[in-house]
Amino acid sequence: MPRIFITGLGFITSIGNSSAVVEQSLRELRHGFERHPSFAADNIPVKVAAPVREFKTDAEDPEDWTIPGAYSVKREQLRSLSPNALYASCAMQQAIADAKLSPEDVSNDDTGLYAASAGSPGMLARQVNRMNQHGVMRCPPLGIVASIAGTVQFNLVAQFKIKGASTGFTSACAASAHAMGFAIDEIALGRQQRMFVVGAEDGNVETILPFAAMRALSLNPDPETASRPFDKKRDGFVGTGGATVLVLESEAEVLRRGVTPYAEVLGWGQASDGHNVAIPHPEGAGLTAAMRKALKATGITPAEVDHINAHGTSTPMGDAAECKAVRTVFGEHAARLAMSSTKALTGHGLSLAGAMEAGFCALALKRGFIPGSAHISELDPACAGINIPRTTLLEQPRIVLNNSSGFGGANVCVVLKLVA
Repeated sequence: MPRIFITGLGFITSIGNSSAVVEQSLRELRHGFERHPSFAADNIPVKVAAPVREFKTDAEDPEDWTIPGAYSVKREQLRSLSPNALYASCAMQQAIADAKLSPEDVSNDDTGLYAASAGSPGMLARQVNRMNQHGVMRCPPLGIVASIAGTVQFNLVAQFKIKGASTGFTSACAASAHAMGFAIDEIALGRQQRMFVVGAEDGNVETILPFAAMRALSLNPDPETASRPFDKKRDGFVGTGGATVLVLESEAEVLRRGVTPYAEVLGWGQASDGHNVAIPHPEGAGLTAAMRKALKATGITPAEVDHINAHGTSTPMGDAAECKAVRTVFGEHAARLAMSSTKALTGHGLSLAGAMEAGFCALALKRGFIPGSAHISELDPACAGINIPRTTLLEQPRIVLNNSSGFGGANVCVVLKLVA
């Protein structure tokens, strides 16, 4: 397969709004959790979230939002933005600068963009309520493109004048990993020379709290222990939002521009559980197949894998199923590779997760470290036989897998490699 590289990263996350701050948080296992003011009411059992800092997007009118001064968003662009599209726009600006892309590099027939988000439930609720209370013609004319599931790619394609392939993915917590996988294929097939991969979520009340009814959120009120993947006493995930943008480029473009990549993207695999709309297969069947397909597609043997960034959401069933899948695929090597979940620091970004954590993997490969899996007091016996480091390892990984799983049993595995 033609060689493909990650050449730029942009982060708006609960653990930092730049690659440098994110890297420091990963190294120091510094989390982004707090007792969230929006969850303070007595009738809300969930108390902890991982909000994005430096942005304020609670106001109904986007012109009243607070945006850090480093970013440029025109007034006419704000009118069609949801919070997650704003985060994505700012992460996109970061990634373009990080990859040293010119305006001509960004806007041409050979550059595309694939994005993932759940839309903006809060913005959509406001549009529907306004329509019902004040009439159809009293709704903002751009209310639809600011709220439905495609809002991120709609806005970014228009704002950055993207002329290549563009679409959105909605496979829930596997969505931005799917976006990355199909972006890899676009470049490998020669259809595009460069792809932006975007994951973004609002991370607010309307995005996070509906998961409480599924019994998927942690009810632990302590920010220090609410998100603890693989711990025996874990009780659910902690919600977060933000955005991550990755720049993927062909080898020809990397050589033409003379840039130094973060990592090489070897390929990917995907498979479905065929089991349940919301619960993972108890043996991790779909994730097992996805990892095996990713290894087969890339020619990597299980023994060559140094690190797995696990999906690891901190839900009792999800973590156990993933551990079973890893033991099935890697056998005895599971005790030697290092598997960790960065959701112990960030919380679960839903459709943002795959892109965000692929960005973390790229940083780990480039900077020579493996993030630990934080907040484990007692390892769940279901995770026995797997090396899950609790502190950051100052070791250079060469081959890294990034796992993502979503509703309906959608599973994606992306394989990344150190650039020699």
